[in-house]
Amino acid sequence: MKKLIAIISLLLSVSISQAEGINWNEIEKKAQGQRVFFYAWGGSQDINNYLRWADKRLQARYGVTLTHVKVSDISEAITRLVAEKTADKNSNGSIDMVWINGENFKSMKRFNLLSDPFVTELPNWHYVDKSLPVDTDFAEPTEGLEAPWGIGQLVFIFDKKKLNSPPQSHREILFYAQNNPNKISYPRPPSFHGTSFLKSALIELSENPESLSLPVDNNTFQQITAPLWSYLDALHQVAWRQGKQFPDNNAQTIQLLDDGELDLAISFNPNEVYSAQENGLLRESTAAYALAGGALSNIHFLSIPWNASAKEGALVAINFLLSPEAQAKKADISVWGDPTVLQSSAITSTTQNTQFFKAIEEPHPSWQSALENEWQKRYGH
Repeated sequence: MKKLIAIISLLLSVSISQAEGINWNEIEKKAQGQRVFFYAWGGSQDINNYLRWADKRLQARYGVTLTHVKVSDISEAITRLVAEKTADKNSNGSIDMVWINGENFKSMKRFNLLSDPFVTELPNWHYVDKSLPVDTDFAEPTEGLEAPWGIGQLVFIFDKKKLNSPPQSHREILFYAQNNPNKISYPRPPSFHGTSFLKSALIELSENPESLSLPVDNNTFQQITAPLWSYLDALHQVAWRQGKQFPDNNAQTIQLLDDGELDLAISFNPNEVYSAQENGLLRESTAAYALAGGALSNIHFLSIPWNASAKEGALVAINFLLSPEAQAKKADISVWGDPTVLQSSAITSTTQNTQFFKAIEEPHPSWQSALENEWQKRYGH
């Protein structure tokens, strides 16, 4: 009898706890009329167009306006939030929602820039594929502080009419560049795609790759990364513009590929090639592929700052972006082609033609800034 009473009490406490959680009807009521300032990368026209579509849907259904504040790097938003934290601006903040992962999430978490955990309270959370690593972000526990939005993979794009057999490893990329000078490059770090290229190369070239899953140790950093710098020293000698200039971002590598200046472009979306073809940015003869060892992969997330002015609007926006409708639209190769984080049973047939490659895990987030800083010292001119 005592055990039964204990079980009933436990169930009641859980029920009360859930009742005291987010009241979604109240959230939607409060969200009406709110403008959500969403800080997100603005370097892709496909993504920008998708967010304009999402804004129209949110306005029509919920009275929420989604304003895309385009940034070249999300660290710009982190800098602004740190300044507001320092000034004790704990309400009416200028940022309501951010698109983040990796080092930026770790920074927001470390400086207490995030709202309370909210992810499991979202009505559309039950559609999410829990077999994906949605509980960690570059080995950092997410703890409900950010909602998974999509999956990224580092891939290379080439023209099949010009290149029958593209290089299958970073070593082969160097060999190809040596035999085809001025035709290979990568975006300049700290651009996201440029840093991803560094990490991918380091994973392949390092004699101690298991150390990359741990925080950077300054005592061993130079030793572990020595093969990467030797590789880049050799690559830059034969790279596009002799390694004295680098593309600004992946969009420029795609343009340079289409112009015939580069033989490989870089993307962190395995399906970007399709939308680029659809929009006339690439020829139909282009294709994306991953290196033989696999593609550097991660999940990208959405979060809400602690002092957001439109928290309810941000919650409604994130929940909508996790809906089967919004995820299917995002995964459509003619729209964005970003792989969904939802269970396959929740998504329509628009995602059937998407590509997904063997995944390689990201290094610990501390490697990002360490590699970027060392690259600047060596090649930043």
